[in-house]
Amino acid sequence: MQVKKTFRSLFGAAVLSCLAAGAAAQTSSINAFSPYTMYGIGELSTPGTLSMRSMGGVGVAVRNPGVANMLNPAAFSAAPRKTFLFSFGIEGQNYYNSQSVDNTSKKSAYNTFNFHDIAFQIPIAKKVGLGFSLAPYSSVGYRTQYYREYRPNDPVWGNIGPMQYTYQGEGDLSEVKLGVGWEPFKNFSVGIAAQYYWGRIDRTYVAVPAAVVGDGNFNSIVGTGSYSISQFKGQVGLQWNAIFSPRRALTFGATFDFGGDLRPRSEERIYTSDSSSTPVKGDTTNLKLVLPRQLAVGAYYQTSRWAVGLDYVYQNWGGRNKGIARTAVANGGSFDIAYTDTHTVKFGVEFTPSRYDARNFFKRWSYRAGLRYGNYNQTFGGHGLDQYAVTLGFGIPVRFFGTSAIDVGVEYGSRGFNVSKQTGLIRQRYFKFAVGFSLFAGSENGEYWFVRPKYD
Repeated sequence: MQVKKTFRSLFGAAVLSCLAAGAAAQTSSINAFSPYTMYGIGELSTPGTLSMRSMGGVGVAVRNPGVANMLNPAAFSAAPRKTFLFSFGIEGQNYYNSQSVDNTSKKSAYNTFNFHDIAFQIPIAKKVGLGFSLAPYSSVGYRTQYYREYRPNDPVWGNIGPMQYTYQGEGDLSEVKLGVGWEPFKNFSVGIAAQYYWGRIDRTYVAVPAAVVGDGNFNSIVGTGSYSISQFKGQVGLQWNAIFSPRRALTFGATFDFGGDLRPRSEERIYTSDSSSTPVKGDTTNLKLVLPRQLAVGAYYQTSRWAVGLDYVYQNWGGRNKGIARTAVANGGSFDIAYTDTHTVKFGVEFTPSRYDARNFFKRWSYRAGLRYGNYNQTFGGHGLDQYAVTLGFGIPVRFFGTSAIDVGVEYGSRGFNVSKQTGLIRQRYFKFAVGFSLFAGSENGEYWFVRPKYD
């Protein structure tokens, strides 16, 4: 069967991509490596399949039978009858951190590699579609050292002088999403989705005194902590085709996420010398940490050759989460850490020279570019962190007159560039390389995966 040939070719390409990435870089099970992930649930992943992420992350108004839209459940109603769409993506990241400490520049680098998304989309009735996705939501990864005076409010008492603190953390949260889209009226669709979040984040620190002074006899202090999260939330969405014809389409979209109280279960332990010693203090609590409500609006215009998208996303992190930590992050100084509302603008463009040109294979490729700009969801000593990303990518059709494709994308981004020189905070830069695969079965390529065969 032709579908088996298509699947084998895509699976082989996926295996080769994984082997190449693993040989080229030091890999990790985490999806981020940033000192800023020391606080809260870490760095948020960019949602969406690779074709959308290569266009800056736009997707609220994307309505395409060949794209599994993980951002707006209303788009699931675009799934044609007797079709099946499956997407899979993997991603490697290179992080570069720089910081000025006492007029000395310090730099670090780290590589990560992991899957990014699994998604599928199927029709379940006339003008009704179902979508499913599994993807990382946030990730924590850091290793850093600071010198500072022993803090009196630490749970181990005594005046022991200057301490060297070594912090390390790793873990992530995952999101699974199941939604239904329905087109009750021509050119107008609505959708609803349920999202489930789960994961574990582990953090440790080791405090070693430079010289013991005053009362007490300490070799080292080891602190361990973990977040365990398991929570549901919901999302609603809509899409409206203001223009819809064989030659062009203009679609507007909007989504609203209801948010939810994560109430992470926090387990903290303090030991002397090492983690196998008798704990000095232990505590298990449910922390106050809330996923934000989110409002996203977007527009998407497409022709046979061009597609242009624009999204705006607002999240009220600050209104539902108050200050969460106080720790040293730069020049030995201490900064108040607090959540803040975020505003993000995304823009993307796609160009396909000639989708059905039988003589020139490269003219059937789709070329993509995008830009994303906004602010990080935490402030440090009242200083907000701006962040941006520039994306590029292309899609390679697997078959002529087919929708199945191999997608390749790259992304360059930076965080903290606006305040790093003035405050000594870390400036973070990263580079991402991703490969995605989409399998489409339908009438256009004669691949029917879920149709009962007929026999004479």
